[in-house]
Amino acid sequence: MNRKFFISSLVTAGALISLDGRAVLAAGHPLRKHKIPPYLKAGDTVGITSPAGYISVDDVQPAVQLMESWGYKVIVGNAVGRKDFVYGGTDLERTGDLQNMLDNPDIKAIMCARGGYGLVRIIDNLDFTQFKKYPKWIIGFSDITVLHCHIQQNFGIATLHSKMCNSFPSVWSNADPVQISTILSIRQALSGEDFKYTAPQVALNRSGRGEGQLVGGNLSIIETLAGTASDLETKGKILFVEDTGEYLYSIDRMFWNLKRTGKLSALAGLVVGGFKIKPDDPAEEFGKTIYDIVMEKVREYDYPVCFDFPVGHQKNNFALKCGVKHILEVGTEGSTLRSL
Repeated sequence: MNRKFFISSLVTAGALISLDGRAVLAAGHPLRKHKIPPYLKAGDTVGITSPAGYISVDDVQPAVQLMESWGYKVIVGNAVGRKDFVYGGTDLERTGDLQNMLDNPDIKAIMCARGGYGLVRIIDNLDFTQFKKYPKWIIGFSDITVLHCHIQQNFGIATLHSKMCNSFPSVWSNADPVQISTILSIRQALSGEDFKYTAPQVALNRSGRGEGQLVGGNLSIIETLAGTASDLETKGKILFVEDTGEYLYSIDRMFWNLKRTGKLSALAGLVVGGFKIKPDDPAEEFGKTIYDIVMEKVREYDYPVCFDFPVGHQKNNFALKCGVKHILEVGTEGSTLRSL
């Protein structure tokens, strides 16, 4: 993507505790206030675990060193460096490591080391009893969307969709401005700052203003969670989606799933992030762009729609607070998304 994105932040006067109003949850779930975990301060501890794919101990060191320079203590979990084929250890090992961090009262945030695949294999074996009593920030994206959706839907606790350890530059002084801004957005989010992200105008954007809790993540993960205990309720919320390595016909199928399951019908707004698309097979061109695919599914609705937002499997992947109230404004000069 060649478009430039700009980020600005506003420091809050103090840490938010809860959002006004109640989360709208799926049938069978009680209505509850949405909770925001305590923001971090110097001396707080961040745990690093790998609940999905494998990553080496060496590969998490740039993240460890940088977060320590921010004033945090860092604990590297047992799943980091373990390997069971593509996974960061066996299902049992990954479950145990994440469970220990969920239960440890000294750990104030949990950063997932990388995505890949594997969280759906262990999500139903996790016990969130202590996490519900003492919420903490869960950090990551891609396959970590399983955790974001499950926590939003079942417990109404805010989480952080952002880059992970495998995206931290090995040499900070060699990082480019976009890398620096995206990594620093994690620190800003954890410290309690509000954000205002701005993206330039795209021809097929739909103008308007929407306000609601921000939810979403990886599109293929959201689709596969439909009908499960982690299925995401989107009514009255701003939904953001991104994906990578998918054919256009597959993206079309996934958006049909969102439409047919009602996830697009009552949104406050739709934010479409980065989509790394596989080229069509020769002589089997799909014939529609990502813009065509999305607008076909939301044509009958009137909420704002924003394309090419700086979130996804790309360098300009900024931190977003899932479950926190945001305002989306889309106009002729571009789009802004800001947290409240």
